[in-house]
This record gives sequence, structure tokens and C-alpha cells, in this order.
Amino acid sequence: MRIATFNLENLDLAQGGEAAFERRAAVLRPQLQALRADILCLQEVNGQHVAGRKGRELTALTRLLAETAYDTYDLAAAPAGGANHGVSDVHNLVILSRRPAHRSEALRHRLVPPPAYRSVTAEPEAARNMTLEWDRPLLHSVYETDSGRTLHVINLHLRSPLAAPISGQKLSAQRWASLAGWAEGYFTATLKRSGQALEARLLVERIFDADPQALIAVCGDLNAGEEETPSRILQATLEDSGNPDLAGRVLEALELRLPEARRFTINHGGHRRMLDHILCSAALAAACRGVEADNETLPDETLMAEDDPRSNHAPLVAEFDI
Repeated sequence: MRIATFNLENLDLAQGGEAAFERRAAVLRPQLQALRADILCLQEVNGQHVAGRKGRELTALTRLLAETAYDTYDLAAAPAGGANHGVSDVHNLVILSRRPAHRSEALRHRLVPPPAYRSVTAEPEAARNMTLEWDRPLLHSVYETDSGRTLHVINLHLRSPLAAPISGQKLSAQRWASLAGWAEGYFTATLKRSGQALEARLLVERIFDADPQALIAVCGDLNAGEEETPSRILQATLEDSGNPDLAGRVLEALELRLPEARRFTINHGGHRRMLDHILCSAALAAACRGVEADNETLPDETLMAEDDPRSNHAPLVAEFDI
């Protein structure tokens, strides 16, 4: 079984019209096909209006998949708002699977309530009482393997570390009124990103409570390297807990099995980083037979033109003998 994750970077129909979509599809389809995934976690799948219907649908994704092996796959989706139905305008999570899921659900603030926060820079003062809600949910799907075991797949897209808005501290979308306001925005963004990771970790804990030998794969764009706080929360290593009795609940970052020179899914200004991950329970990691990052032609995102059809992320895929 092959499990893959890929941030498609705002897959949509609107920008640039039909020709722009076809240019993107011509680049993305071969990448998707090369993954040969049995389960594929996608991030940044935008939703589109359909004439004569209410709400949005994943029209761009449907068209992208029409000429691939994934056209007949089961599809589970989570809108950015975190409801269990509907499609958001941007940044939907999608899991495609060769076999239908037994169940799928979106979780947002179900296990971790939005923290109350008192701002120190927001203006007016009446706006200082804030609630830090996650930007996106997580998507949890459950499958049966060929051997009859249960497999849990969690698709994540954590918030970017870019500073979150603070009332009265933004002059424009890209310009802050003060460094104090920017610093607090960066701090609150960090809290949101770590909070998303905590909710995913608590879901993993519930799965382990029910089955200490559970097969679990947490996949997606964490907007964080393996050593950063969100990844640390999710992995929860033996060094972190200091308790050998909890060793079976550690999640292994499979990218660490890649040669160091190939261990990246983003190239920013020549600085290569691993922001996309497949984190696995010990039972699933023991069945891993290989990991690949499709990063040979990954562009430097600082040099990409606005209409560049490529994603600025490389897909990551792992193969398992289950």
C-alpha cells in the first residue's frame, strides 16, 4: 500500500481562465500518476460555484483527476470551516482512496476548545479580548487493509507561521502599524498552529487508547520542520516524555529515512526545508518499505512567476507492506 501527501497550492479554476488550468493540469497530472498512491492526502483544494446550485463543489479537482487513475477513487473532504459537510472557497482538505473509507470526519475544536486570549496591542481596547480559532480542521478517515486491519489516516494542513491579524495593527494586507503588533500577530499564529497540532495529537491518543498497536498515518503540510514545535507535539518522542511506557505512542517522521540531500519538500531562496510529512505509529512504521520525495524538479518558490503552473511543494509518498 502506498500513502502519499501533496499540497496542490490553491488548485482552482478562476485565476487565468481555462488555459491557465490546463497548464496546471498538464504539470500536476503526471506528478499525481507517478505517486501510484492507494491513499492520497491533498491540501489547498479550492471549491468552485456551480451555476444553478447552492454552495460550492470540487470542480477543479474533479477535472484534474478525470484523466488519472484517481478518477474512480473514493473521496473524503473537509472544508476550511471544519463542518462535516459542504465545500469552502479555499484550502479544503481531501483524501482520495482506492478503497472506500469506513468513515470520515472533520475535527475542529472538538478536542481542544478555542483558547481565550487577552491581546496587549489590539486597538481599540474593547477588541483585546480574543478567541484563537484554528484556520482549518483536520480530516480523519478510517480504512480496512488487505490483511483486515484498521488503518487511520489523518490529513493536516497547519497554519502558516505568518503573523495573524491583530485589530488596529494592520495598515494594509502586507503592512503593519508597529513591530509590537506584528510580534503579537506572529505569537498568536504560533499558538494557533500548535493548537491544531495538539488537537491532532489528542485524536492520536484516543486511537491508541482503543488500540495500542493501531496503524496510524498523520500526513500533510505542517508548515514546520521535523524539529519545530508542531512536529514535536505530533511526534511526542521518548526523549520528550522521558517515559519508556509511552514509547509505543511515538509517531515516526518517515522523511528521516531519506538521504539528507533529498530531505526537502520546499525550496525557498535556495533554503530547502521539509514541511510536508508522513508521521506513522510504530506498528505502521515497521511495515514501511520505502519513502520518496518527488523534489528533483521542485522550483525555488521565490523565483516562481505568478502564473507558474507548478506547486511550490513536492509530494511525499511511503510504501507499506500491509
